Amino acid sequence: MKIYKKIGVWMDHAIAHLIALEDETATMSDITSSFTHEERMAILAKSEFMLNNKERQLLHQYYTQIGDVIKKYDKVILFGPTDAKLELYNFLKTDHHFDKINIAIEDADKMTSKQREVYVKFFFKEPKI
Repeated sequence: MKIYKKIGVWMDHAIAHLIALEDETATMSDITSSFTHEERMAILAKSEFMLNNKERQLLHQYYTQIGDVIKKYDKVILFGPTDAKLELYNFLKTDHHFDKINIAIEDADKMTSKQREVYVKFFFKEPKI
């Protein structure tokens, strides 16, 4: 029986909480987007075009950082309250490094770290036959 490397990513546009599973042990880490609310307001004061361009650049960096972690896993669940998970999924699908990675997407509300851990463990729980 193959042992799969599994990770859950709860995310919005500001932060990604990564929950990696090995057996029943969860290891947690975070990746924070560089595009803060303060930076958004400062750029918006200059130009809306600059805002869109900068936002695109910073989201690309954010998604690339998350993708660099996801590359090491076989099964992934992306979940969270915003469309960031769908944007990341579409971003990853343009890169053939992710073709063999099983990626699922689920809507989820804001959660505590314990709730995220339980959610990921339950999602990847193998059915007992």
